[in-house]
Amino acid sequence: MALFRRRGETPEQKRGGLVAGLIGATATLSLVAIAGLVWVWSVYWGPGPRAVEGETTTVILRSGAGVSEIGEALHEAGVIRSPDMFRAAASLSGADRRLRAGEYEIESRLSLSGVIDKLVSGEVVRHFVTLPEGRSSTQAWDILNAEEVLTGEIPIPPEGSLLPETYEVTRGETRAEVVRRMQQAHDELLAELWAGRAPDLPIDTPEEAVILASIVEKETGLAEERPQVAAVFISRLRRGMRLESDPTIVYGVNGGRPLGRGIRRSELQRQTPYNTYLIDGLPPTPIANPGREALAAVLNPPETEYLFFVADGTGGHAFARTYEEHLRNVARWRAIEAERAGEPAETAPPEAVLEDAREDAADEGEP
Repeated sequence: MALFRRRGETPEQKRGGLVAGLIGATATLSLVAIAGLVWVWSVYWGPGPRAVEGETTTVILRSGAGVSEIGEALHEAGVIRSPDMFRAAASLSGADRRLRAGEYEIESRLSLSGVIDKLVSGEVVRHFVTLPEGRSSTQAWDILNAEEVLTGEIPIPPEGSLLPETYEVTRGETRAEVVRRMQQAHDELLAELWAGRAPDLPIDTPEEAVILASIVEKETGLAEERPQVAAVFISRLRRGMRLESDPTIVYGVNGGRPLGRGIRRSELQRQTPYNTYLIDGLPPTPIANPGREALAAVLNPPETEYLFFVADGTGGHAFARTYEEHLRNVARWRAIEAERAGEPAETAPPEAVLEDAREDAADEGEP
């Protein structure tokens, strides 16, 4: 009987054993759950892989890539440990529908959560290409070819067809696409400004406006002078006077490359389609890519009585209404040039000074 009682169980004992079993199972499950949570935390929020080199890793995600392709690209770059975990985390968080393409700099040891957040926010590396005002298309070609994030080959664009601006580009974008955007921006701006042009201008087409604006752009580096320089050239065209612009001589000699010195006497006298000392009206093409302000100045010039201008030694120009006033300004400029060169001041009569200025250095040489 004693042995039976030890092996037997009363209802109370059965309930106690069940409770104890449940407590034990619960404890075991809790430990498993805790371990699972720790693992999830370590994978999702914990530090990611260390960068192979430096403190960041560059990853480029192409436009249109799905979450699986993105996960593989991140894993191959070494910024996440598991593409499967990336796909799962992105799907469960809803981020898989909001991942953005582009070039990313992923910090060393960045967590999986941090990687996903960066891709959702679109925190991409930004690249910019700047075409300064007044650069020729040959110089623009140089600028684009020097930009290492761009790809592909391009011919030299038509002169005056690009709008000088700063453009955001992406790594791997083709140079042809950037040129297309520059030309589209130029065409849109020119159409807008042409539609609002002043009446009775001595230019008949948008193309002629670009040609004159390119000359204005090369004549002065001061933004505040562009309207006045444009007004002088407009007045000269209206009166049938030659433009006599030194940058047009340079373009006829060097085709858009900087001359790097003053204009030689032989170059001043050289017959080219661009030498506005020798030809009437406008040259056949632009001599640079003019910016917004130069185009606007040509198409809506201020009223002026000035017909001449010459460098004044301060980076700007002295404007004159009459030829005699202009001769005096030229004499002052030649004296400044002589002083800077350590030579005796000019003592010749103003007419000789102007002739010498044209033949020796053509006012101020290459802007």
